[in-house]
Amino acid sequence: MAEVFAFSPFGYEGSLVSVEVDIRRGIPAVDIVGLSDGAVKESRERVISAIRNSGFEFPMERVLISLSPADLKKEGAGFDLPVALGILNAKDEASCIKEKVLVIGELELSGAVRPVKGVHAAITTAVTSGIRYAIVPEANRKEAEACDGIRVACVKNLCEAESALRDLSYYIEENTDVIMKGVEFPKPLGNEEEEIELPKNLVRAIEVAIAGKHSLLVCGCPGSGKTLAIQKLVPSLTPKLTYEESQSVTRIWSLAGLISPDDGLIRDTPFRMPHQTASIEGICGGGPNCRPGEISLAHNGILFLDEAAEFRSSVLQMLRVPMESHTITLCRAGRSTCYPANFQLIMATNTCPCGNYGAKEKICLCSAKSVQQYWNKFSGPLLDRIQIMVLIQDDEETETVNLVELKEHIRTAIEIQRKNGAYNSSLNPYELSEQAKLDKDALDILDKWLTEHDVGERRGSNILKVALTIANIDGRDVVSRRDVLEAISYSKILDWQHIEEECHV
Repeated sequence: MAEVFAFSPFGYEGSLVSVEVDIRRGIPAVDIVGLSDGAVKESRERVISAIRNSGFEFPMERVLISLSPADLKKEGAGFDLPVALGILNAKDEASCIKEKVLVIGELELSGAVRPVKGVHAAITTAVTSGIRYAIVPEANRKEAEACDGIRVACVKNLCEAESALRDLSYYIEENTDVIMKGVEFPKPLGNEEEEIELPKNLVRAIEVAIAGKHSLLVCGCPGSGKTLAIQKLVPSLTPKLTYEESQSVTRIWSLAGLISPDDGLIRDTPFRMPHQTASIEGICGGGPNCRPGEISLAHNGILFLDEAAEFRSSVLQMLRVPMESHTITLCRAGRSTCYPANFQLIMATNTCPCGNYGAKEKICLCSAKSVQQYWNKFSGPLLDRIQIMVLIQDDEETETVNLVELKEHIRTAIEIQRKNGAYNSSLNPYELSEQAKLDKDALDILDKWLTEHDVGERRGSNILKVALTIANIDGRDVVSRRDVLEAISYSKILDWQHIEEECHV
Protein backbone atom coordinates (compact mmCIF):
# COMPACT_ATOMS: atom_id res chain seq x y z
CA MET A 1 0.00 0.00 0.00
CA ALA A 2 1.34 3.43 -0.94
CA GLU A 3 1.66 6.05 1.77
CA VAL A 4 0.10 9.26 0.47
CA PHE A 5 1.33 12.61 1.79
CA ALA A 6 0.07 16.13 1.14
CA PHE A 7 1.64 19.50 1.97
CA SER A 8 0.23 22.18 4.26
CA PRO A 9 1.92 25.55 3.70
CA PHE A 10 2.65 27.69 6.74
CA GLY A 11 5.45 30.20 6.79
CA TYR A 12 8.75 29.18 5.25
CA GLU A 13 8.91 25.60 6.52
CA GLY A 14 5.43 24.15 5.91
CA SER A 15 4.44 20.65 7.02
CA LEU A 16 3.84 17.28 5.43
CA VAL A 17 0.39 15.82 6.06
CA SER A 18 -0.29 12.09 6.05
CA VAL A 19 -3.53 11.20 4.24
CA GLU A 20 -5.12 8.02 5.66
CA VAL A 21 -8.42 6.57 4.40
CA ASP A 22 -10.57 3.96 6.12
CA ILE A 23 -13.48 2.37 4.21
CA ARG A 24 -15.89 0.42 6.39
CA ARG A 25 -19.45 -0.85 6.25
CA GLY A 26 -22.19 1.59 7.17
CA ILE A 27 -24.41 4.34 5.81
CA PRO A 28 -22.62 5.91 2.81
CA ALA A 29 -20.91 9.11 3.94
CA VAL A 30 -17.55 10.88 3.71
CA ASP A 31 -16.02 12.34 6.88
CA ILE A 32 -12.81 14.38 7.03
CA VAL A 33 -11.05 14.76 10.36
CA GLY A 34 -7.85 16.60 11.23
CA LEU A 35 -8.60 20.32 11.75
CA SER A 36 -9.39 21.15 8.11
CA ASP A 37 -10.69 24.51 6.90
CA GLY A 38 -13.62 25.20 4.59
CA ALA A 39 -11.70 24.62 1.36
CA VAL A 40 -10.51 21.20 2.56
CA LYS A 41 -13.98 20.18 3.74
CA GLU A 42 -15.44 21.18 0.38
CA SER A 43 -12.89 18.93 -1.33
CA ARG A 44 -15.03 15.85 -0.61
CA GLU A 45 -17.69 17.12 -3.04
CA ARG A 46 -15.08 17.79 -5.72
CA VAL A 47 -13.40 14.44 -5.05
CA ILE A 48 -16.64 12.46 -5.34
CA SER A 49 -17.53 14.08 -8.67
CA ALA A 50 -13.98 13.82 -10.01
CA ILE A 51 -13.70 10.11 -9.16
CA ARG A 52 -17.02 9.26 -10.80
CA ASN A 53 -16.44 11.46 -13.86
CA SER A 54 -13.03 9.84 -14.36
CA GLY A 55 -14.60 6.41 -14.76
CA PHE A 56 -13.88 5.07 -11.26
CA GLU A 57 -16.45 3.76 -8.84
CA PHE A 58 -16.79 5.69 -5.62
CA PRO A 59 -17.20 3.31 -2.65
CA MET A 60 -20.83 3.18 -1.48
CA GLU A 61 -19.69 2.72 2.11
CA ARG A 62 -18.62 4.91 5.02
CA VAL A 63 -15.35 6.68 4.16
CA LEU A 64 -13.24 8.25 6.90
CA ILE A 65 -10.37 10.50 5.81
CA SER A 66 -7.79 11.40 8.44
CA LEU A 67 -5.30 14.22 7.89
CA SER A 68 -2.52 14.02 10.44
CA PRO A 69 -0.98 15.56 12.49
CA ALA A 70 -4.41 16.26 13.89
CA ASP A 71 -3.48 19.53 15.64
CA LEU A 72 -2.16 21.17 12.46
CA LYS A 73 -4.64 23.35 10.58
CA LYS A 74 -4.97 22.30 6.93
CA GLU A 75 -5.88 24.94 4.36
CA GLY A 76 -6.24 25.27 0.61
CA ALA A 77 -7.45 23.22 -2.35
CA GLY A 78 -4.17 21.33 -2.77
CA PHE A 79 -5.61 18.43 -0.75
CA ASP A 80 -8.08 17.41 -3.49
CA LEU A 81 -5.76 15.09 -5.41
CA PRO A 82 -4.14 13.39 -2.36
CA VAL A 83 -7.58 12.72 -0.86
CA ALA A 84 -8.85 11.24 -4.14
CA LEU A 85 -5.78 9.02 -4.52
CA GLY A 86 -6.03 8.03 -0.88
CA ILE A 87 -9.56 6.73 -1.52
CA LEU A 88 -8.55 4.86 -4.70
CA ASN A 89 -5.51 3.51 -2.86
CA ALA A 90 -7.67 2.18 -0.02
CA LYS A 91 -10.03 0.45 -2.49
CA ASP A 92 -7.24 -1.57 -4.12
CA GLU A 93 -4.19 -1.70 -1.91
CA ALA A 94 -2.55 -4.71 -3.54
CA SER A 95 -1.71 -3.09 -6.88
CA CYS A 96 -0.29 0.16 -5.49
CA ILE A 97 3.42 0.87 -5.25
CA LYS A 98 4.92 0.28 -1.82
CA GLU A 99 6.47 3.73 -1.50
CA LYS A 100 5.90 7.06 0.20
CA VAL A 101 4.45 9.48 -2.34
CA LEU A 102 3.91 13.23 -2.10
CA VAL A 103 0.72 14.28 -3.90
CA ILE A 104 -0.36 17.86 -4.52
CA GLY A 105 -3.03 19.25 -6.83
CA GLU A 106 -6.53 20.64 -7.12
CA LEU A 107 -9.30 18.72 -8.90
CA GLU A 108 -11.97 19.95 -11.25
CA LEU A 109 -15.32 18.15 -11.27
CA SER A 110 -14.33 16.56 -14.58
CA GLY A 111 -11.25 14.98 -12.98
CA ALA A 112 -8.75 17.39 -14.54
CA VAL A 113 -5.92 18.49 -12.28
CA ARG A 114 -5.41 22.21 -11.73
CA PRO A 115 -2.07 23.82 -10.77
CA VAL A 116 -1.43 24.95 -7.19
CA LYS A 117 1.16 27.16 -5.53
CA GLY A 118 3.93 25.94 -3.27
CA VAL A 119 4.99 22.94 -5.37
CA HIS A 120 8.72 23.66 -5.07
CA ALA A 121 8.40 24.15 -1.31
CA ALA A 122 6.38 20.94 -0.97
CA ILE A 123 8.88 18.85 -2.91
CA THR A 124 11.96 20.18 -1.12
CA THR A 125 10.25 19.50 2.22
CA ALA A 126 9.41 15.96 1.09
CA VAL A 127 13.01 15.32 0.02
CA THR A 128 14.32 16.28 3.45
CA SER A 129 11.80 13.83 4.95
CA GLY A 130 13.02 10.93 2.83
CA ILE A 131 10.22 10.87 0.24
CA ARG A 132 11.52 10.05 -3.24
CA TYR A 133 8.35 10.15 -5.38
CA ALA A 134 5.90 12.96 -6.09
CA ILE A 135 2.75 13.45 -8.16
CA VAL A 136 2.12 17.06 -9.21
CA PRO A 137 -0.03 18.90 -11.81
CA GLU A 138 1.35 19.05 -15.35
CA ALA A 139 1.16 22.87 -15.23
CA ASN A 140 3.71 22.83 -12.37
CA ARG A 141 6.19 20.65 -14.29
CA LYS A 142 9.04 23.16 -14.58
CA GLU A 143 8.73 24.13 -10.94
CA ALA A 144 8.88 20.47 -9.90
CA GLU A 145 11.76 19.58 -12.22
CA ALA A 146 13.88 22.28 -10.59
CA CYS A 147 14.13 20.10 -7.47
CA ASP A 148 16.80 17.48 -6.91
CA GLY A 149 16.62 14.12 -5.15
CA ILE A 150 13.10 13.10 -6.18
CA ARG A 151 11.30 11.45 -9.11
CA VAL A 152 8.23 13.35 -10.29
CA ALA A 153 5.10 12.30 -12.18
CA CYS A 154 3.36 15.27 -13.83
CA VAL A 155 -0.31 14.48 -14.45
CA LYS A 156 -3.14 16.20 -16.30
CA ASN A 157 -6.06 14.32 -14.76
CA LEU A 158 -7.06 11.87 -12.06
CA CYS A 159 -6.69 8.85 -14.35
CA GLU A 160 -3.00 9.61 -14.94
CA ALA A 161 -2.48 10.24 -11.23
CA GLU A 162 -4.07 6.89 -10.36
CA SER A 163 -1.83 5.13 -12.88
CA ALA A 164 1.23 6.82 -11.38
CA LEU A 165 0.20 5.48 -7.99
CA ARG A 166 0.47 1.94 -9.39
CA ASP A 167 3.36 2.14 -11.88
CA LEU A 168 6.82 3.56 -11.20
CA SER A 169 7.47 4.04 -14.93
CA TYR A 170 5.32 7.19 -14.85
CA TYR A 171 7.96 9.00 -12.81
CA ILE A 172 10.70 10.87 -14.64
CA GLU A 173 14.27 10.44 -13.49
CA GLU A 174 15.80 12.73 -10.91
CA ASN A 175 17.09 16.09 -12.09
CA THR A 176 20.83 15.76 -12.64
CA ASP A 177 21.45 18.95 -14.63
CA VAL A 178 24.61 20.74 -13.63
CA ILE A 179 24.15 24.48 -13.40
CA MET A 180 27.23 26.53 -14.15
CA LYS A 181 28.60 28.42 -11.18
CA GLY A 182 30.30 31.12 -13.22
CA VAL A 183 29.19 34.75 -12.94
CA GLU A 184 26.32 35.24 -15.39
CA PHE A 185 24.29 38.37 -16.06
CA PRO A 186 20.62 38.61 -17.09
CA LYS A 187 19.74 39.27 -20.68
CA PRO A 188 19.44 43.04 -21.30
CA LEU A 189 15.91 44.30 -21.93
CA GLY A 190 17.15 46.70 -24.59
CA ASN A 191 20.32 47.41 -26.48
CA GLU A 192 23.32 46.81 -24.22
CA GLU A 193 25.37 49.22 -26.35
CA GLU A 194 22.83 52.01 -25.88
CA GLU A 195 24.47 55.20 -24.62
CA ILE A 196 23.06 56.53 -21.36
CA GLU A 197 24.14 59.78 -19.73
CA LEU A 198 24.11 59.50 -15.92
CA PRO A 199 25.89 61.24 -13.03
CA LYS A 200 29.45 59.93 -12.84
CA ASN A 201 29.59 59.64 -9.05
CA LEU A 202 26.29 57.78 -8.93
CA VAL A 203 27.34 55.24 -11.57
CA ARG A 204 30.53 54.53 -9.61
CA ALA A 205 28.62 54.16 -6.33
CA ILE A 206 26.17 51.73 -7.93
CA GLU A 207 29.05 49.74 -9.41
CA VAL A 208 30.76 49.38 -6.02
CA ALA A 209 27.47 48.60 -4.25
CA ILE A 210 26.58 45.79 -6.67
CA ALA A 211 30.11 44.39 -6.71
CA GLY A 212 30.11 43.87 -2.93
CA LYS A 213 26.35 43.58 -2.20
CA HIS A 214 26.58 46.76 -0.11
CA SER A 215 23.57 48.77 1.08
CA LEU A 216 23.26 52.09 -0.74
CA LEU A 217 21.64 55.45 -0.01
CA VAL A 218 21.39 57.95 -2.89
CA CYS A 219 20.44 61.51 -1.96
CA GLY A 220 19.82 64.30 -4.42
CA CYS A 221 17.47 66.89 -5.86
CA PRO A 222 14.44 65.88 -7.93
CA GLY A 223 15.43 65.22 -11.53
CA SER A 224 19.06 64.44 -10.73
CA GLY A 225 18.70 60.91 -12.12
CA LYS A 226 18.62 58.86 -8.88
CA THR A 227 15.69 56.59 -9.69
CA LEU A 228 16.51 56.34 -13.39
CA ALA A 229 20.06 55.20 -12.70
CA ILE A 230 19.03 52.62 -10.11
CA GLN A 231 16.20 51.15 -12.17
CA LYS A 232 18.29 51.10 -15.34
CA LEU A 233 21.61 49.84 -13.96
CA VAL A 234 20.94 47.66 -10.92
CA PRO A 235 18.81 44.90 -12.53
CA SER A 236 21.14 44.74 -15.55
CA LEU A 237 24.42 44.73 -13.61
CA THR A 238 23.44 42.36 -10.79
CA PRO A 239 24.71 38.83 -11.58
CA LYS A 240 22.36 35.87 -11.71
CA LEU A 241 21.96 33.71 -8.62
CA THR A 242 24.09 30.66 -8.02
CA TYR A 243 22.36 27.28 -7.83
CA GLU A 244 22.48 27.32 -4.01
CA GLU A 245 21.08 30.87 -3.83
CA SER A 246 18.30 29.99 -6.28
CA GLN A 247 16.92 27.19 -4.11
CA SER A 248 15.82 29.38 -1.19
CA VAL A 249 14.60 32.16 -3.51
CA THR A 250 12.51 29.71 -5.55
CA ARG A 251 11.02 28.23 -2.38
CA ILE A 252 9.92 31.65 -1.12
CA TRP A 253 8.42 32.68 -4.45
CA SER A 254 6.72 29.31 -4.72
CA LEU A 255 5.04 29.79 -1.34
CA ALA A 256 3.96 33.28 -2.37
CA GLY A 257 2.44 31.94 -5.61
CA LEU A 258 4.64 34.19 -7.77
CA ILE A 259 6.07 31.45 -10.01
CA SER A 260 4.37 31.26 -13.40
CA PRO A 261 3.91 27.93 -15.25
CA ASP A 262 6.83 28.80 -17.52
CA ASP A 263 9.22 29.34 -14.61
CA GLY A 264 11.49 26.72 -13.13
CA LEU A 265 14.39 27.54 -10.88
CA ILE A 266 14.62 31.30 -10.42
CA ARG A 267 18.03 32.46 -11.64
CA ASP A 268 17.51 36.22 -12.07
CA THR A 269 18.22 38.20 -8.93
CA PRO A 270 14.99 39.51 -7.33
CA PHE A 271 14.44 43.28 -7.59
CA ARG A 272 11.58 44.42 -5.36
CA MET A 273 10.29 47.99 -5.34
CA PRO A 274 7.40 48.40 -2.86
CA HIS A 275 5.28 51.55 -2.79
CA GLN A 276 5.71 54.17 -0.10
CA THR A 277 2.33 53.27 1.42
CA ALA A 278 3.48 49.72 2.27
CA SER A 279 2.68 48.58 5.80
CA ILE A 280 4.94 46.73 8.22
CA GLU A 281 3.11 43.49 7.41
CA GLY A 282 3.62 44.07 3.70
CA ILE A 283 7.35 44.60 4.18
CA CYS A 284 8.17 41.99 6.84
CA GLY A 285 5.40 39.46 6.10
CA GLY A 286 2.38 38.23 8.02
CA GLY A 287 -1.23 37.16 7.67
CA PRO A 288 -2.88 33.95 8.91
CA ASN A 289 -0.38 31.73 7.07
CA CYS A 290 2.63 34.00 7.66
CA ARG A 291 3.09 34.85 3.99
CA PRO A 292 6.49 36.27 3.00
CA GLY A 293 6.91 40.04 2.90
CA GLU A 294 8.96 42.20 0.57
CA ILE A 295 12.22 41.68 2.48
CA SER A 296 11.87 37.91 2.07
CA LEU A 297 10.80 38.20 -1.57
CA ALA A 298 13.99 40.25 -2.00
CA HIS A 299 16.10 37.51 -0.37
CA ASN A 300 19.46 37.20 -2.19
CA GLY A 301 18.38 40.23 -4.22
CA ILE A 302 17.64 43.94 -3.99
CA LEU A 303 15.01 45.84 -2.00
CA PHE A 304 14.70 49.30 -3.56
CA LEU A 305 12.89 51.99 -1.57
CA ASP A 306 12.32 54.96 -3.84
CA GLU A 307 11.47 58.21 -2.02
CA ALA A 308 12.53 56.40 1.13
CA ALA A 309 11.68 59.29 3.47
CA GLU A 310 8.01 58.92 2.47
CA PHE A 311 7.85 55.44 4.05
CA ARG A 312 6.56 55.19 7.59
CA SER A 313 9.22 55.53 10.27
CA SER A 314 8.20 52.19 11.78
CA VAL A 315 8.74 50.48 8.41
CA LEU A 316 12.23 51.93 8.01
CA GLN A 317 13.27 51.09 11.58
CA MET A 318 11.97 47.53 11.18
CA LEU A 319 14.67 46.93 8.55
CA ARG A 320 17.51 47.25 11.04
CA VAL A 321 17.40 43.77 12.59
CA PRO A 322 16.93 41.79 9.32
CA MET A 323 19.84 43.71 7.78
CA GLU A 324 22.07 42.32 10.53
CA SER A 325 20.63 38.82 11.05
CA HIS A 326 19.57 38.18 7.39
CA THR A 327 16.44 36.47 8.74
CA ILE A 328 13.06 37.52 10.11
CA THR A 329 10.92 35.55 12.56
CA LEU A 330 7.14 35.88 12.36
CA CYS A 331 4.84 34.74 15.19
CA ARG A 332 1.13 34.19 14.70
CA ALA A 333 -1.36 32.48 17.05
CA GLY A 334 1.14 30.34 18.91
CA ARG A 335 3.12 29.37 15.80
CA SER A 336 6.26 30.92 14.44
CA THR A 337 8.29 30.72 11.26
CA CYS A 338 11.68 32.06 10.23
CA TYR A 339 12.09 33.44 6.70
CA PRO A 340 15.50 34.18 5.18
CA ALA A 341 15.87 37.90 4.45
CA ASN A 342 19.39 38.44 3.13
CA PHE A 343 18.54 41.47 0.98
CA GLN A 344 20.59 44.36 -0.37
CA LEU A 345 18.91 47.61 0.64
CA ILE A 346 19.01 50.49 -1.85
CA MET A 347 17.29 53.77 -0.98
CA ALA A 348 16.80 56.97 -2.92
CA THR A 349 15.60 60.18 -1.27
CA ASN A 350 15.50 63.93 -1.71
CA THR A 351 17.56 66.27 0.44
CA CYS A 352 14.47 67.81 2.07
CA PRO A 353 10.66 67.76 1.72
CA CYS A 354 10.74 70.18 -1.24
CA GLY A 355 13.91 68.61 -2.64
CA ASN A 356 15.84 71.83 -3.21
CA TYR A 357 18.00 71.89 -0.09
CA GLY A 358 21.63 72.22 -1.15
CA ALA A 359 20.76 72.97 -4.78
CA LYS A 360 22.87 75.68 -6.35
CA GLU A 361 20.26 77.08 -8.73
CA LYS A 362 17.06 76.49 -6.73
CA ILE A 363 15.65 77.89 -3.50
CA CYS A 364 14.64 75.63 -0.60
CA LEU A 365 11.42 76.73 1.11
CA CYS A 366 11.62 74.23 3.97
CA SER A 367 12.20 75.33 7.55
CA ALA A 368 15.13 73.96 9.52
CA LYS A 369 12.70 71.99 11.69
CA SER A 370 10.99 70.34 8.72
CA VAL A 371 14.36 69.33 7.25
CA GLN A 372 15.38 67.85 10.60
CA GLN A 373 12.09 65.94 10.91
CA TYR A 374 12.54 64.71 7.35
CA TRP A 375 15.94 63.15 8.13
CA ASN A 376 14.89 61.93 11.59
CA LYS A 377 12.84 59.26 9.82
CA PHE A 378 16.04 57.41 8.97
CA SER A 379 17.59 57.56 12.49
CA GLY A 380 21.27 57.16 13.29
CA PRO A 381 21.22 53.36 13.80
CA LEU A 382 19.66 52.82 10.36
CA LEU A 383 22.11 55.15 8.60
CA ASP A 384 24.93 53.42 10.46
CA ARG A 385 23.99 50.22 8.61
CA ILE A 386 24.16 51.91 5.20
CA GLN A 387 27.60 51.11 3.83
CA ILE A 388 27.58 53.51 0.84
CA MET A 389 26.04 57.00 0.84
CA VAL A 390 26.31 59.38 -2.09
CA LEU A 391 25.02 62.90 -2.71
CA ILE A 392 24.08 63.92 -6.27
CA GLN A 393 24.21 67.65 -6.98
CA ASP A 394 22.01 69.34 -9.57
CA ASP A 395 25.09 70.24 -11.65
CA GLU A 396 26.78 66.84 -11.27
CA GLU A 397 29.24 65.78 -13.94
CA THR A 398 27.76 63.10 -16.19
CA GLU A 399 29.31 60.31 -18.23
CA THR A 400 28.25 57.85 -20.90
CA VAL A 401 27.62 54.51 -19.21
CA ASN A 402 29.37 51.49 -20.69
CA LEU A 403 27.39 48.48 -19.42
CA VAL A 404 29.79 45.94 -20.91
CA GLU A 405 32.76 47.45 -19.08
CA LEU A 406 30.85 47.73 -15.81
CA LYS A 407 29.83 44.08 -16.02
CA GLU A 408 33.44 43.00 -16.40
CA HIS A 409 34.45 45.00 -13.33
CA ILE A 410 31.63 43.48 -11.30
CA ARG A 411 32.38 39.99 -12.63
CA THR A 412 35.97 40.26 -11.40
CA ALA A 413 34.87 41.31 -7.90
CA ILE A 414 32.11 38.71 -7.60
CA GLU A 415 34.40 35.88 -8.71
CA ILE A 416 36.91 36.78 -5.99
CA GLN A 417 34.20 36.91 -3.32
CA ARG A 418 32.50 33.66 -4.35
CA LYS A 419 35.90 32.00 -4.27
CA ASN A 420 36.39 33.33 -0.73
CA GLY A 421 32.98 31.96 0.28
CA ALA A 422 31.15 35.18 1.21
CA TYR A 423 30.27 38.59 -0.18
CA ASN A 424 32.15 41.51 1.34
CA SER A 425 29.03 43.15 2.78
CA SER A 426 28.32 40.14 5.02
CA LEU A 427 31.84 39.40 6.29
CA ASN A 428 32.08 38.94 10.05
CA PRO A 429 34.98 40.59 11.96
CA TYR A 430 37.16 37.47 11.77
CA GLU A 431 36.60 36.97 8.02
CA LEU A 432 37.18 40.67 7.38
CA SER A 433 40.50 40.64 9.23
CA GLU A 434 41.56 37.57 7.23
CA GLN A 435 40.61 38.89 3.78
CA ALA A 436 41.19 42.66 4.04
CA LYS A 437 44.94 43.13 3.71
CA LEU A 438 45.95 46.81 3.76
CA ASP A 439 49.26 48.23 2.60
CA LYS A 440 51.07 50.67 4.93
CA ASP A 441 49.68 53.91 3.40
CA ALA A 442 46.13 52.58 3.46
CA LEU A 443 46.46 51.48 7.08
CA ASP A 444 47.86 54.87 8.15
CA ILE A 445 45.05 56.82 6.48
CA LEU A 446 42.32 54.56 7.87
CA ASP A 447 43.73 54.73 11.43
CA LYS A 448 44.03 58.52 11.23
CA TRP A 449 40.48 58.93 9.94
CA LEU A 450 38.97 56.64 12.59
CA THR A 451 40.91 58.39 15.37
CA GLU A 452 40.08 61.94 14.32
CA HIS A 453 36.39 61.34 13.68
CA ASP A 454 35.65 58.91 16.51
CA VAL A 455 33.28 56.78 14.41
CA GLY A 456 31.76 53.62 15.78
CA GLU A 457 33.05 50.12 15.19
CA ARG A 458 30.33 49.34 12.66
CA ARG A 459 31.15 52.40 10.55
CA GLY A 460 34.84 51.57 10.58
CA SER A 461 34.06 48.00 9.54
CA ASN A 462 31.84 49.26 6.71
CA ILE A 463 34.63 51.48 5.38
CA LEU A 464 37.00 48.51 5.32
CA LYS A 465 34.44 46.29 3.56
CA VAL A 466 33.79 48.88 0.86
CA ALA A 467 37.52 49.46 0.39
CA LEU A 468 38.01 45.72 -0.06
CA THR A 469 35.30 45.67 -2.74
CA ILE A 470 36.96 48.56 -4.58
CA ALA A 471 40.21 46.59 -4.59
CA ASN A 472 38.38 43.47 -5.81
CA ILE A 473 36.93 45.42 -8.74
CA ASP A 474 40.49 45.95 -9.92
CA GLY A 475 41.28 42.28 -9.32
CA ARG A 476 43.37 42.97 -6.20
CA ASP A 477 43.31 41.41 -2.73
CA VAL A 478 45.44 44.13 -1.13
CA VAL A 479 43.67 47.39 -0.21
CA SER A 480 45.51 50.54 -1.29
CA ARG A 481 45.47 54.14 -0.09
CA ARG A 482 43.13 55.21 -2.90
CA ASP A 483 40.67 52.41 -2.07
CA VAL A 484 40.43 53.62 1.52
CA LEU A 485 39.96 57.25 0.47
CA GLU A 486 37.11 56.35 -1.85
CA ALA A 487 35.49 54.14 0.80
CA ILE A 488 35.71 56.98 3.34
CA SER A 489 34.00 59.31 0.86
CA TYR A 490 31.03 56.91 0.87
CA SER A 491 30.82 56.79 4.67
CA LYS A 492 29.03 60.13 4.83
CA ILE A 493 27.54 62.45 2.26
CA LEU A 494 30.67 64.51 1.58
CA ASP A 495 32.85 65.46 -1.34
CA TRP A 496 35.85 63.22 -2.03
CA GLN A 497 38.12 66.26 -2.35
CA HIS A 498 36.97 67.36 1.10
CA ILE A 499 37.92 63.93 2.46
CA GLU A 500 41.43 64.26 1.03
CA GLU A 501 41.81 67.68 2.65
CA GLU A 502 40.71 66.34 6.01
CA CYS A 503 43.22 63.50 5.74
CA HIS A 504 45.96 65.97 4.66
CA VAL A 505 46.98 63.77 1.73
